[in-house]
Amino acid sequence: MKLTNPATGALLRDVATDTARTIRAKYARARAAQPAWAALPLRRRAATIRALRNLVVERQEELARTLSLEVGKPIRQSRNEVKGLLPRIDFFVAEAAKVLRDEKVFGDGAMEERIGHEPLGVVANISAWNYPYFVGCNVFVPALLAGNAVLYKPSEFATLTGMHIAELMHAAGVPEDVFIAVIGDGSVGGALVRQPVDGVFFTGSYATGAKIAAATGRRMIKTQLELGGKDPVYVADDVDVAAAAAAVADGAFYNTGQSCCAVERVYVHEKIYAPFVKAFVDEVKRFKVGDPLDEATYIGALTRKPQLDVLKRQVADAKKKGARLLTGGAPIKGKGNFFAPTVLADVDHSMQVMRDESFGPVIGLMAVRDDAHATALMNDTEYGLTAGVYTPDAKRARAILARMQAGTVYWNCCDRVSPRLPWSGHKHSGIGLTLSTYGIQTFTRPKAWHLRST
Repeated sequence: MKLTNPATGALLRDVATDTARTIRAKYARARAAQPAWAALPLRRRAATIRALRNLVVERQEELARTLSLEVGKPIRQSRNEVKGLLPRIDFFVAEAAKVLRDEKVFGDGAMEERIGHEPLGVVANISAWNYPYFVGCNVFVPALLAGNAVLYKPSEFATLTGMHIAELMHAAGVPEDVFIAVIGDGSVGGALVRQPVDGVFFTGSYATGAKIAAATGRRMIKTQLELGGKDPVYVADDVDVAAAAAAVADGAFYNTGQSCCAVERVYVHEKIYAPFVKAFVDEVKRFKVGDPLDEATYIGALTRKPQLDVLKRQVADAKKKGARLLTGGAPIKGKGNFFAPTVLADVDHSMQVMRDESFGPVIGLMAVRDDAHATALMNDTEYGLTAGVYTPDAKRARAILARMQAGTVYWNCCDRVSPRLPWSGHKHSGIGLTLSTYGIQTFTRPKAWHLRST
């Protein structure tokens, strides 16, 4: 499998991929190794994860550079991701002992009732390329802490980063048969899902997630699907326009818009629509597009070349149906998968840009009459990952956010994830959850103990 730099087209490396035979062998190794790993005291498993953290700190510049080279992420944002991994590791290690210990829930002298937490066994983790450290860590760190073995398939677009992660795991003391990288494209992921694993944890598109759900549903195994979003933000009429415009623009264009929780739809109260649009466009025009390894770059290359055509179609469709193109609108000529940061005004819900996931530096702005109008439009989607409101009025914000059909809601912020809070979605944004203490327990099976003393 040839790995190329999306910013230049240059070959980075040619790597061997797994086959059905090697995947079966890797599964067998993981199945054999898992019981001994689970039998270790939790403090021993936690020590390896702490050692992993230390190795990430030592090698963070190398890891960030590799990430930028293979996915096109601006280097400063790659460093932010690698550094952002550390508090997630800290959270999982700190909380694991409390979450995984047995719980006594009743006792009257003669009868005691307890809840135990046993590992699932062998889990398959099919991860994403846009935030490989974040979305991978959300699965494999708590899974390992809980006593599972992990078959980890990084995205084919973040293969080198996935190989780094496996190398770091083994150097930290996780046995090679307990954490095993599976390398290849979607067909390799399909072969992995067909193994008799005890759980499948996938991050990616709705289309692929639906296929995985169909494949695993007949087997009655744990399946979690962290899928896409068409995340809305509403800007109310009482905001500081310039500040709100800058914050929402960052939420829409950070990581070149390639985030499942990136702002993808913006609704603006009609009273401030004109000044907001101007401030927003001014902010976007300041974003520097260029070499991901340049410290000044804010907008890098799109990781996947086919996405250029998706964005072109969305822009053409919006213009045809009456939207105003205010900046950008097309791929940038030259080497690499670059698309100019694009702002479309006066959009509506007949347009693809307001219905289908963009996953790139394209955003639509729409005027709304009032809070009720905004709320209805924000919920008018097949997705339900995140939703945000900008207003200084807490009561107003809470009233709107309480009606949002989304797993995560934001007041005066957006595109934010915390290890302390569960990450989940409604509708086509997925099933199950990661992060928080619930995101540790999800890698276990609860066992009910009824204990009579006489």
